[in-house]
Amino acid sequence: MRYVISASLAALTMLIPAHAAGTFTLNERGNLHLTSKHGFTLNEQGTATGTVPGPIYVHLKIDSSSHVSAELNIYPHGGSITCYGSAAYHRGRSDATFSGTLSVARGSGRYSHAHGSGLSFSGTIQRSNDSITVHVAGRASD
Repeated sequence: MRYVISASLAALTMLIPAHAAGTFTLNERGNLHLTSKHGFTLNEQGTATGTVPGPIYVHLKIDSSSHVSAELNIYPHGGSITCYGSAAYHRGRSDATFSGTLSVARGSGRYSHAHGSGLSFSGTIQRSNDSITVHVAGRASD
């Protein structure tokens, strides 16, 4: 005995939940500590506090005497957000500051469709122990 099951495409799509696109705000601050240093790259970790709090990891590369680039990963409850950015870099006597922009490259879990660009990215590097403070702010889409 053969059974034939047929359904229209419209009926099937009503059974599959859709992902509702929206936006979310990132306004995170973190005080991070150095976990390792490779050449001019500082690998830092800490906790982000703000709109999507959770563990945060930053790989900050000092590209030149006036420029840094970064990969930033935040692990809020229910997923992760990965960003890449670059910033102007100013070295002072006891610390260095950076200020620039980030783009949201990808996410996972609740943030699996995350994307965005033009987020502000700034912070301070303490030259005595290479710890950093970081601030990320802006809107992204999911």
